[in-house]
Amino acid sequence: MSQLNSKAGLIWKIAELLRGGWKQHEYQDVILPLVVLKRLDSILIDTKPQVLEEYNRFHGKVNIDPILKKASGTGFYNTSPYDFQKLLDDPKHIAKNLRNFINGFSENIREIFAKFDFERQLERLEGGDLLYKVIREVNAVDLHPKTVSNHEMGSIFEELIRRFNEQSNETAGEHYTPRDAIKVMVEVLFAPDRERLKKEHIIKTVYDCACGTGGMLTVSKEYILDTINPKADIYLYGQELNSVTYAMCRADMLIKGEDPDKIKGGEKDHSKASTLSNDQFLSERFDYCLTNPPFGVDWKKDKEAVDREAERGYAGRFGAGLPRISDGQLLFLQHLISKMRKTEDGGGRLGIVMNGSPLFTGDAGSGESEIRRWILEHDWLEAIVALPDQMFFNTGINTYLWFLSNRKEKNRKGKVQLIDARSFFEKMRKSLGNKRHEISDENREKIKRLYEAFEENKYCKIFNTTDFAYRQITVERPLRLNFQTTADRMERLQAHKAMLDADENILKTIRTLGDKLYKNRETFCDDLDKAFKKTDVKLSAKIKKAALEVLSKRDETADVCLDADGHPEPDADLRDYENVPWGQDIHAYFEKEVKPYVADAWIDETVRDEKDGEIGKVGYEIPFTRFFYTYQPPRSPEAIEKDIESVEATLAALLKQLK
Repeated sequence: MSQLNSKAGLIWKIAELLRGGWKQHEYQDVILPLVVLKRLDSILIDTKPQVLEEYNRFHGKVNIDPILKKASGTGFYNTSPYDFQKLLDDPKHIAKNLRNFINGFSENIREIFAKFDFERQLERLEGGDLLYKVIREVNAVDLHPKTVSNHEMGSIFEELIRRFNEQSNETAGEHYTPRDAIKVMVEVLFAPDRERLKKEHIIKTVYDCACGTGGMLTVSKEYILDTINPKADIYLYGQELNSVTYAMCRADMLIKGEDPDKIKGGEKDHSKASTLSNDQFLSERFDYCLTNPPFGVDWKKDKEAVDREAERGYAGRFGAGLPRISDGQLLFLQHLISKMRKTEDGGGRLGIVMNGSPLFTGDAGSGESEIRRWILEHDWLEAIVALPDQMFFNTGINTYLWFLSNRKEKNRKGKVQLIDARSFFEKMRKSLGNKRHEISDENREKIKRLYEAFEENKYCKIFNTTDFAYRQITVERPLRLNFQTTADRMERLQAHKAMLDADENILKTIRTLGDKLYKNRETFCDDLDKAFKKTDVKLSAKIKKAALEVLSKRDETADVCLDADGHPEPDADLRDYENVPWGQDIHAYFEKEVKPYVADAWIDETVRDEKDGEIGKVGYEIPFTRFFYTYQPPRSPEAIEKDIESVEATLAALLKQLK
């Protein structure tokens, strides 16, 4: 470990050469690509003569890609005559030769550097001898495989990514999840499967649909190999939108001996790179899925593709419903559910980081509620862990880890476990952006024990899936209006658009009703009709409707307005909704909870759930904080009075000193 920290420290110090010309968050754009180059150069250096020999022998004659890969002994190669040492031997032409060196790599490596956009950094480095100095310092770090294994190199690279991201603060959270949060997620995700993962020759797949620099993937694999089964074969898959982050992830996978081709995305065209618009693992399902999608970010750029897929219903990824356009978290969750291995093929588990919005946003019948309903009615939701606030670099809000599975253990079937770990943190000595709290190993173990124990206590609650369900009924109250042809109401009627081309005698006829206050709409209409029958002026339906609208005013003492069938007409402004707990009779609830307070109210029985056809719409929400609310009694009046007296005495003493 000391060697790894030493090498990471040496590379880290090289960034000091960039001070003044680059902003801190830009250091990684120079250093990380050069570290990758140095590692690749170190891997290829021993077989470089054979590769060049084969290149010169077969170039232009056959497809040399497989020949050169075989000659290099790896999945990549370089046909340039240059290496790091030869670049330093010609300082005057180092920029030109470095380009030749990069262009000499096989296609899979050139693609990574194209996504790094390293050419832009190279142009900035060309001035003066800065490029030479940086290359010289990077070359001084021994990264040869005989000295540094793939695993150790991966650890060094990941440590550099961590340091650069933490240093940048404001941009870190865009593609980097703190390791303490990932470790909590990974330990809970794999907890029920420890025995399953201990089997000989076990092969498992792990997928992250918003993989960033690949931290969740690599921590997952390391956890399985280090604590469960060192001989397990774990294959990592991911998709990433941001091209530079994608390049970092692919480079990290390459350095660690993973298959970089299992990392997709990175295209400049959003519709091609985005997981929501273009699932690049369309026909594949995975044993484990985990991700930290963007919090509260809109999905406008993906809307056309998402809408198109939603139209396919459950044959697509978004059949359960669509959340509001301003937040795509529940789209990522639906996507991950679609990527879980089918139950008949062994099933899958997933973990996802989200903020509080997906727990409760959206009324019954909304996209969010329907997604929660779909998940809970299929009994996929296993547990939710509330993390401390100020855990992430770019937000201080509370976050939650959701864990879902389509192969729940028997004792968890029909149940959902909520764990309140909001107080399980230590304050950091130095904050990193919005990250001021961290979860220690001890607290992480406490969360894991709570999950595995599956017992109710101060920090853990267990519910039936139906405990989060309710039926929302529409409560109507009658419309009560008075009518009067006062000057101000008549003025509003005259300005109404229906009166723009109307005969001026219409207003004169209406005014003949005088200032009488009508508390019955039918009576007012009768008198209005009679007034017009006495004249040759015709009252059109459009103007009559405008008159009834403008000349009326809500009045609780007025008679109820009736519709054509003689039924009370509902007042839209008084319409209300009641959420009836699941399993309760809605009429009994209405009689007990509503009727005593609004005697003239009734249930609109025409509003029914689209799926079960019953009165009211079915909704689901998970009011997490309510379940863990602890009442704090107010301070006694005596204690408050004592504090006031103390403050007054202090103020009096200060005033005395001023005199």
